[in-house]
Amino acid sequence: MFLLNRLCCSSILMLAAYAEPANGQSVASVYQATLMESDQKTKETSTVELRKILAEKGAVVFDARPFKEYAISHIPGAVNVSAKPGVSMSFYVSDITEIGRVLKGDKGAAIVLYCNGPFCGKSKRLAAELLEAGYTNVRRYQLGIPIWRALGGVTQIGPAGIQHVVENDRTAVFIDVRDAAEFKGGSVASAKNVPRNLVKEGKDVGEVKAAKDDGRLPMEDHNTRIIVFGKTVEEARAVAQAIANEAFHNVSFFDGSFEQFRSSVAGTSGSP
Repeated sequence: MFLLNRLCCSSILMLAAYAEPANGQSVASVYQATLMESDQKTKETSTVELRKILAEKGAVVFDARPFKEYAISHIPGAVNVSAKPGVSMSFYVSDITEIGRVLKGDKGAAIVLYCNGPFCGKSKRLAAELLEAGYTNVRRYQLGIPIWRALGGVTQIGPAGIQHVVENDRTAVFIDVRDAAEFKGGSVASAKNVPRNLVKEGKDVGEVKAAKDDGRLPMEDHNTRIIVFGKTVEEARAVAQAIANEAFHNVSFFDGSFEQFRSSVAGTSGSP
């Protein structure tokens, strides 16, 4: 966790430096910043632009990381494809043949790529291969997952990701957002209840504030992995966002129902 915190902080400092160009003109906010690296063949997308793209479905957003990373935590709405055959993990790159299948061969389709942030080369390698293959509308969210989270973005986790976390991360906190009666009727072991119907809009209000005070949320380590699940994806996402707005940097919501979440947990060798 300490290393994660250092990496996140260094990324934010780097981002802040790039937000003040040499000509003295600053961007309106950190949400509109990009790295502004020189000699790049593909344009960058800012956080606010990516949020708009996702909301309006203005491009296909590809997560350029390996499947397990994607399954554990990805930007909601992003698509993942398999690795290019024969590549090593140190030079990982997605298979552009699979991207072509997703896009149904449309090489003019709007594409946005992202990976693990300013120091990660996966998006750049994939962008280069796409350009070489004739794709004409490729952009990168080079700030990636670290800055997405740091700027209050939640991520999405799937069944394979749940299984990995349950088996490998004993520090993870699981939040069940169903109402209190449903929670008492049965949840998963060690889950904590933050009912969606008690969560209010705003900072330090309602049930999220209470959860900060009574220990349901990890106030002594805001980098702790927090996974939110509920009756529906919409309920889980709403509470996950409320928690992220309280400066927790590693919040994911499960992309299925409560029954699917419990089934994913049951398929592991451990329990949360």
